[in-house]
Amino acid sequence: MIDLILSSAAQAQATMDAFRGTARRVVAASSMDVYRACGVLHRIEEGPLEPVPLTEDSRLRTKPQTYPAEVMTTIRKFFGWIDEDYDKIPVERTIMGDSKLAGTICRLPMVYGPGDNLRRFHPVLKRIDDGRRAIIHEEGLAAWKTPRGYVENVAAALGLAAVDDQAAGRIYNVAETPAFSELEWARKIAAATGWAGDFVVLPWDRTPEHLRQPGNSAQHWEADSTRIRDELGYCEPVPIEEGIRRTIEWERANPPGEFNPHRFDYAAEDAALLSGGQTKGDHVDYNGDQFGNRGR
Repeated sequence: MIDLILSSAAQAQATMDAFRGTARRVVAASSMDVYRACGVLHRIEEGPLEPVPLTEDSRLRTKPQTYPAEVMTTIRKFFGWIDEDYDKIPVERTIMGDSKLAGTICRLPMVYGPGDNLRRFHPVLKRIDDGRRAIIHEEGLAAWKTPRGYVENVAAALGLAAVDDQAAGRIYNVAETPAFSELEWARKIAAATGWAGDFVVLPWDRTPEHLRQPGNSAQHWEADSTRIRDELGYCEPVPIEEGIRRTIEWERANPPGEFNPHRFDYAAEDAALLSGGQTKGDHVDYNGDQFGNRGR
């Protein structure tokens, strides 16, 4: 059986107790946030940066607090199954430590596609649809790399892990390859829409406050998915470009409701752009009429 919504050791233990003697194996959806790199990114773990790409043997977090409290508050608004003891590390240990019921762990990436409650495309797509001519990225975040996966491709990986007995007792990273930086990813979204504006990369101190992401963006989160590809023959059934197209289509047809985790302050963005910007390698001069006025 496949369990997608385990957030704590207690939930994992309940699953193992319920299916012991019934299921042949449990495949649990875990997360890349088990790695120490996640703690370094969120400044919860002290010490040097973790080397990337992350493999299944990379070091795990030593601190039980996965995310800052304010981040967890936001996440729990979207995912009601997440309890107060959220931590995928004890989930994994519970699933893999049962002597009578075999387990498999799939460490999932940032999943995009139709139904994405976290609206990962929304910050870029809304600005494009609002007619913005320039979109700002803080330089650290612009270069940051994270694992991603289109929802149907991630589902295919989980299904493959469930039907192949070779996966018993194994842990797999699931992620697209190559990993793209935030700026590269935004450009892919823009290209799929035909947007002809500019992405402007600004230093931290000149980036509007609402566009600054807390944490240590020098710690990339890129993950290696060689193991699941080599052992189980995994490959993405949906090409990245098609996944992006489908996600844009869904996002436009299903705008966010009342609660939106993303912020838009076009007046502040215009002021930052007027101060002068730097695109990826090209200087850009602006006047106040170029940024777009719709959606303010």
